[in-house]
Amino acid sequence: MKLNIKIIIPFFIMPCLIAIITSCGSVRQAGLPELKKLPDSFNGLSSAPAEALSWKAVFTQPDLKGLIDTALKNNLNVQSGVQRVLVAGLNLRLSRSKRYPTLSAGISAGLDHYGDYTMNGVGNYDTNFSENLNEKQRIPSPTPDYFAGFRSSWEIDIWGKLSEKKRAAYNRYLSSQAGLQWYKTQVISQVAELYYELTALDKRLEILQRNILLQNKGLEIVEAQMAGGRATALAVSQFRAQRIATQGRQFEILQAINRIENELNLLMGRYQGNIGRDTSAITKVLPREIYAGIPAKVILARPDVREAELELAASKADVSAAKKAFLPSLTLDAYAGYNSFKLPLLFSPASIAAGFLGGLSAPLLNRAALKNSSLVANSAQLSAFYNYQRQIIKAYQEVSVQLSAIENYKQAYRFKSSEVEELKKAVSTANDLYLSGYASYLEVIVAQRSVLEAEMQQVDLKQKSYSSLINLFRALGG
Repeated sequence: MKLNIKIIIPFFIMPCLIAIITSCGSVRQAGLPELKKLPDSFNGLSSAPAEALSWKAVFTQPDLKGLIDTALKNNLNVQSGVQRVLVAGLNLRLSRSKRYPTLSAGISAGLDHYGDYTMNGVGNYDTNFSENLNEKQRIPSPTPDYFAGFRSSWEIDIWGKLSEKKRAAYNRYLSSQAGLQWYKTQVISQVAELYYELTALDKRLEILQRNILLQNKGLEIVEAQMAGGRATALAVSQFRAQRIATQGRQFEILQAINRIENELNLLMGRYQGNIGRDTSAITKVLPREIYAGIPAKVILARPDVREAELELAASKADVSAAKKAFLPSLTLDAYAGYNSFKLPLLFSPASIAAGFLGGLSAPLLNRAALKNSSLVANSAQLSAFYNYQRQIIKAYQEVSVQLSAIENYKQAYRFKSSEVEELKKAVSTANDLYLSGYASYLEVIVAQRSVLEAEMQQVDLKQKSYSSLINLFRALGG
């Protein structure tokens, strides 16, 4: 058995390494600005904890819950996001593996022809004349080299460079999870918004059909009056034109319903399918009061803000790793196996060989590239910081806007409901006055048109109220 152990420590370059370690301090990590302090409340409103907020508590309609569940399971972008999380997890495992030794098994064969005036050529020629060698030990020329065994290499993480890279990969893994959660929130919000838009369209269609029935009755009356000489053909044409316009609006709504149903099917990852819904949902009061919570607690817990925060942490680790790349690396290499210059003797016990090599290496000629890498990492860190700050401000503004919108639309809906009731009375009064001869047919037409438009606007305001609720749910992080 032949055991060959080598330990090489290049002491002659230690002064250079010391100079490198000293000079690497000149590559400094860029200082980050201070984050702007969040306000204590949203729009000066009192707040309460928001931990109880969940989509199942906010969106209570059974049909809507079923649509959301289907979308979360089958949405293609969500499934793609799951794969991105898996990729980030695999990158984390890869970064962890770099901290441990590598071990590989291999079989290799080579052939060397040494010149007569080289150290190996002269040495091998002279060695073959030794009387201590038997026939098996004589070195052939050209000289084969056969190896079968194991090789290992290990970079000792003496400065923590590899640990910083692992920390960056870990934060990016957590960031990908937060990003997936944020996208799920978007999917939930999109499904809910389309659902309520669909119920609003159903309600508008119902209003139109009800008004068509009323207009039919009005047309029958004016036609009867024209037959009796109490109304003109102009009045009949006006009533008929109003009914035709109302009938035509139905098809615009039917097309909008078809578009929304297809958008919902896309979110659920399917070509087509029945979209069950409760049409009366749009007329119901909003779900229980939703508190915004303390800004700092709510905003910082938002998945997209959390994602930006983790990206910032990853970029900090990248900066630290780039700085430590200037420091010397300690690498240990070893091998063990069968080594011989004659193939029939390769697996004999006397052919067992092993070796070990340890050495320090530090960058000298490629320091400019490392400096540029460090500058890139610093710039990426600043970019991540500003993105984090922007996400916080954006999240605060979104919550503030939607809290205000819910209250304002609530008041607007209350006034619009009162307007609708008054206009319904006006229609009834106009009909009575027209039959009594105290009002013209134009007043009846105007009254019918006004109540129709007011009812449509009433549905619009309720839909906007639900949209504000959904946007608040999204703004609070889902």
